[in-house]
Amino acid sequence: MRDLRLVFFESKLNRYSVNALLGAIETYEELECLPIYFIQSAEEAVSLINSFPKTALTVLNFSFFTPQLWDVEKAVKKIKKEVKRELILTAGGPHPSGDPIGTFNMGFDRIFVGEGEVSFPSFLVSLMENKEYQVSSNVCVNLNAFPPFSVRFRRFNPIEITRGCPFGCAFCQTPRIFGRKVRHRNVDVIVSHVETMVKHGLKDIRFITPNALSYGSENGVKLNLKAVEELLSSVKKVKGVRKVFFGSFPSEVRPEHVTEESIELIKQYADNDNLVIGAQSGSDRILKLCNRSHTVEDVYKAVEITVKRGFKAKVDFIFGFPDETEEDVKQTIGFMEELTKLGAVIHAHFLMPLPQTPFVREKPKPLDKRVLRLINKLTGKGLLFGNWREQERLAMKIYDYFRRQFDNISTTSEERFFETV
Repeated sequence: MRDLRLVFFESKLNRYSVNALLGAIETYEELECLPIYFIQSAEEAVSLINSFPKTALTVLNFSFFTPQLWDVEKAVKKIKKEVKRELILTAGGPHPSGDPIGTFNMGFDRIFVGEGEVSFPSFLVSLMENKEYQVSSNVCVNLNAFPPFSVRFRRFNPIEITRGCPFGCAFCQTPRIFGRKVRHRNVDVIVSHVETMVKHGLKDIRFITPNALSYGSENGVKLNLKAVEELLSSVKKVKGVRKVFFGSFPSEVRPEHVTEESIELIKQYADNDNLVIGAQSGSDRILKLCNRSHTVEDVYKAVEITVKRGFKAKVDFIFGFPDETEEDVKQTIGFMEELTKLGAVIHAHFLMPLPQTPFVREKPKPLDKRVLRLINKLTGKGLLFGNWREQERLAMKIYDYFRRQFDNISTTSEERFFETV
């Protein structure tokens, strides 16, 4: 048996991913006594790993998003230069899954593409037992088989109730990493996790899902309100639960799923005062190009119903679509003004050209002056928020990064792998 040590490089952005991996590791008896550590800087990593016995083998894991890649690359260079012990650098998460070749070129030894609950612990077991690791295909994980958090380290987070998305929006990595077939945690399994959280003093329950109102739906497109009600009523009945939040951060709902019936269920069982609704554009042409599968009218109706039932409507919009015309911009501006008059608040985002998405080769458009004027106006009135300025800066940096990478790809097969893996 090897003296194996596992170290996680953690940040505010990857804590949910780390917690899910920890939860999966805790289901493997072979890894029950595995020493696990957490660091937040390259300096801390170097100091910690160099303090281990010379006979130890360390696995240092990074899980990260594309906007973090420059910070991660800098950290990896320092760690590889200054660590004096046997070390394996592993990477997973949205960016490594979307850009495995680029991630290898950053200096990583192993890349875990897609879902890691099966592959990553299996890899650790093989190292510990001095066996050759058999590379597994990217399997769709059975969510019921793994906890969404770590009990051992008391690292809790909102419970992931659904994984996968059937819609394939052009700007989103979710269906390209987790697939377009939706999978749900069973209600009894979710309730057991809620009970665990309550035992540890956590009484406010939140969920992670691409679309809260898709819960229980076989295809993720049609509503299954019976399943939604069973989930919410069952969680609400758990002794010690104080509040349940559904369809608010860190989740959202699709506009066409907001109906009088669905909003009534949220009103009856949930405690949030707001609903996050994904609109993304005020132009039906742009919505169609993005494969959103809903219309501007769907968004309007959703906001109208939401506000009427006493909820704050927080509506997501994305700026910077490459194919936007003058008319698209005009329609989006008018629609945003219309929604705020209804009582909505706008959550502003800027388009990120993420790996595997159709926009990875497209240069985002700088903000139109008319949009910028409206943003400033609504921000001053408390009707718009978001980190769109920093996202715009990062979007241009990401675009340049991938443009250079595509320029350096020498073979058709490598290019196809980069785009579809």
